[in-house]
Amino acid sequence: MALSRKGKDDLVRNIFFLTALSSIVALALIMVYLFVEGLPIFGVVSVSDFLFGSLWYPTSDPPAFGIFPLIVASLAVTALSSAIAIPLGVMTAIYLAEIASRKTRDIFKPIVELLAALPSVVIGFFGMVVVAPYLQDTFDLATGLNLFNASIMLAFMSVPTICSVSEDAIYSVPRELKEASLALGATHFETIAKVVLPASLSGISTAIMLGMSRAIGETMVVLMVAGGAAIIPTSIFSPVRPMPSSIAAEMAEAAFRGNHYRALFAIGIVLFIFTLAFNLVASYVAEKHKQVGAATL
Repeated sequence: MALSRKGKDDLVRNIFFLTALSSIVALALIMVYLFVEGLPIFGVVSVSDFLFGSLWYPTSDPPAFGIFPLIVASLAVTALSSAIAIPLGVMTAIYLAEIASRKTRDIFKPIVELLAALPSVVIGFFGMVVVAPYLQDTFDLATGLNLFNASIMLAFMSVPTICSVSEDAIYSVPRELKEASLALGATHFETIAKVVLPASLSGISTAIMLGMSRAIGETMVVLMVAGGAAIIPTSIFSPVRPMPSSIAAEMAEAAFRGNHYRALFAIGIVLFIFTLAFNLVASYVAEKHKQVGAATL
């Protein structure tokens, strides 16, 4: 029996609703499982000792579950990679959107977007076999697997995301704003600095936060090139062990639902809270600088 027009609309609406609902429920169940498996560790160690303890020896007797070195390593790797990736990504986006010719933009924009699809294991492998020996020989280090190497590789991963999203934001700035600035006597670069960038700040901020979120949550690269030492770094060449690499490296050897297993899930909770905070900041900044119309600059 043929469906009426209203019946077809209702059918499509229900299919989309069920699809969206199943996605949300699946993600919510993963989050619930994370907390159910991780929270019991706080019956063994206090929250303050877990977060600010300086020793991570989960298999020793007695065990030590302090993850402060892992948190510092994650923040240090994220900060250093962001310091490298943000200028590169944003300046490349400005060049492609405002300075490059249309032909150049049409060639390089797809290349930048394709670079975002590089598997993280390939970037990690490049860091191991090329960058690590170079750093070791150049700076006379004991090992090239360290915080600086991990930051460079994470920056390579973040640049395409920051560049692509920022370029879209810059390119979508209303044309009349640029023409008004030029008509008032401003140069092209003054227009970019004082009109285009402020008008696209919402999109650029979102791009930066997305890049930083990817850096702090990346597992494979930091597992391969960060060095794996659970110590507080004293220089950019110190081996470190960020939170994602600890979970990936130790989960296979942790006894099912033992204290070590629970502690790794608790690290996942901390990582989830960090990533959530990044996303909330990104949403706040994007909303705060959101441009409603061309005249609201």
